[in-house]
Amino acid sequence: MKVLSVNVGHPQEYEWLGQRVTTAIFKSPVEDPVVVSTLNLEGDRQADLSVHGGLNKAVYAYPHEHYVYWEAQLPDYRLTPGNFGENLTLEGVSEDAVHIGDHLQIGTALFTVTQPRSPCYKLGVRFGREDMTKRFYASRRFGFYLRVRREGIVQAGAEVAVVGRDANAVSVADVISLFTGDSRDRDLLNRALKVSALPEGWRNGLRKRLER
Repeated sequence: MKVLSVNVGHPQEYEWLGQRVTTAIFKSPVEDPVVVSTLNLEGDRQADLSVHGGLNKAVYAYPHEHYVYWEAQLPDYRLTPGNFGENLTLEGVSEDAVHIGDHLQIGTALFTVTQPRSPCYKLGVRFGREDMTKRFYASRRFGFYLRVRREGIVQAGAEVAVVGRDANAVSVADVISLFTGDSRDRDLLNRALKVSALPEGWRNGLRKRLER
């Protein structure tokens, strides 16, 4: 498991469906070592802090293996690392293999896996396709967010190591399946509610699902 690319970007304005939209989803790879701070990577910012960024969404990671799927889905689009707005394009780190609450050592920084990404309309801005958010949701290839437990340095080529795991063993893919309704496993739902690293907003949403 390793980092294939570290990607950063600043908020910029773009024309989208007749409106001006500010977004930082356009990320570019960085070759040099990058400082990891509590809220983001050096050189990276989020545009709308009401839905992006913060402690539980400081860094966004996306499995590089998903790019093969998207190349087939979008044959006329030239994909490059950072295309999905991810800060870290990872190899060998899938949503099935990574658990909410996992502690990941990457470079000299330490992270905690907190939640899947929720599909956002700004994916449409990035790809220039109105249907991109819907396609992203249908793919179930969401990637996941990281909380910074210890600041440090990351760089392309750095190894990714799981150095701690929540005893409930609820994968990112499990939470995605509960979120989308693909799974109605009550035992899984109860275990997910016990994972302290899962943000309260997600747990509240899952509690409502359990009540229904």
